[in-house]
Amino acid sequence: MRIAISGTYSVGKTLTTMAVSHLLGLPRSAASTMRELLPISVPGKTLEECTAAEIIMLITRRNQGRAVNESHLPAGFVSDGSSLHEWCYGTVRVLVGINPNDSVNLETIEMTEELGFYAEVMQQIGVPAAQHAKASYDVFVHLPIEFPLVADGHRPVNERFRSLADELLLTTLNDLEIPYHIVGGSVPERLRKIVDLFDIEPVMSIEEAIRRADEDYAQLDTRSETDRLAPTPA
Repeated sequence: MRIAISGTYSVGKTLTTMAVSHLLGLPRSAASTMRELLPISVPGKTLEECTAAEIIMLITRRNQGRAVNESHLPAGFVSDGSSLHEWCYGTVRVLVGINPNDSVNLETIEMTEELGFYAEVMQQIGVPAAQHAKASYDVFVHLPIEFPLVADGHRPVNERFRSLADELLLTTLNDLEIPYHIVGGSVPERLRKIVDLFDIEPVMSIEEAIRRADEDYAQLDTRSETDRLAPTPA
């Protein structure tokens, strides 16, 4: 089975994906993070400093890596996000600005020539993103917004952005007629619901799956892109 764990920023996709991977014995697939891509793609810049063209490049690069990872897992996988996510985030930026934050007045976003062209490009990027999602995932598990937004420079510090992205993801899944289930609650509650939804025998207990997921999550490199550019101590 090919499962995509869906949801917008700060809903717990990564930890949930890790736990589901362990619980069901499916390999985990994930795209490179912006923290990983920024230093090699636009050295010296943070995500908030990127231009529209640079954001398009980052979206393309993430989806390229995601597709390659998934192609190596023909027997099934659980994906942290999907091809729709990068496109969705990029598309919402047309409404809230290229670099949204709490100070943005949504009523005064100016449709500049740059933003207009960006919007046209994002519309076209949505074509292969939707085709890939339709062909590559059997089902989506969508995590609703239940937790506060983590403002770390890699997530837009704008709750309106989160809300719009969540709405667009669900609307797109409906339009594409891709099966999905909304699964909320704590991680143990999510896992119990997922086991009930799918006819896959768990390979371990929920408690053990979460313990292993916590260990995996602790190993993630969460340094900022600027810290990654610093020289490695001798």
